[in-house]
Formats: sequence, structure tokens, C-alpha cells
Amino acid sequence: MTWKAPAPHIIDLILKKTRFDAHGLIAAIAQDENGQVLMLAWMNQEALTETLKTGRVCYYSRSRQKLWRKGETSGQEQHLLHADLDCDADALLLTVQQKGVACHTGRRSCFYQRITPEGPTERMAPEVSPETLYQS
Repeated sequence: MTWKAPAPHIIDLILKKTRFDAHGLIAAIAQDENGQVLMLAWMNQEALTETLKTGRVCYYSRSRQKLWRKGETSGQEQHLLHADLDCDADALLLTVQQKGVACHTGRRSCFYQRITPEGPTERMAPEVSPETLYQS
């Protein structure tokens, strides 16, 4: 399955329906085709528009205060398969085709720490070292 971009007037309707927070952001949860949650990130209107137009997932980096095209540094890209707004239109669930790993730690998912009575326990090892992911 590949992403088919909505017409511009439909993207405008989607943006009007989307409830961005006071900072102009919306939470975006990315999952793979099998439903494994990969990560949580943020989108502003520009990132959501770019994602809907191109099918290449783009987020907004709160720390860098700029657009963050997933994989632009590491090569670990996300390609949109479909997107769902929640009932309040204030959160997105993105189903993506993940190239490589999603987490900057080199793991498939950012959600690798299980909370147990003994404390956080790692459920998965890195598939690739962060140094390899981000070498210049």
C-alpha cells in the first residue's frame, strides 16, 4: 500500500478540523504495519501538511524548533500508509512503513522500557549503534 495525497482543498479541511495545542502542536504516534508502536513525536501545521502532501513523515522538533524529516540524518525514514485523528482531533495515529529503526537509541521502537515492580526493564536491545546511525 502506498500513500495517495489528498487534494489541496481536502488537506485544508483536515487542517481546519485538527486541534493543535496552544503551542501549535499535535501529538503524533507512529506505528508500523503490524501495529507495533514505534514512537511519539509532535507535528505543527507545516509538518502535517508536508506529510500529507508527500507521504514522507515530517515532524516538528521542539528542541531544535524546526521541521524534522524522519531519517534525514540517519536514513531511518518513515513513509505514511495512513493517518487517523482521534475522537477529539487532538492526536494523530500514523501507520508507517519504517525503514530501519525508529528510535535514536538504535532500537526498532522508542518504547523499549517495561515498567515493572523492580523498575524499568529493557525489552529489546539496539539493532544498530547510535554512533553508526548518526555518523557524519
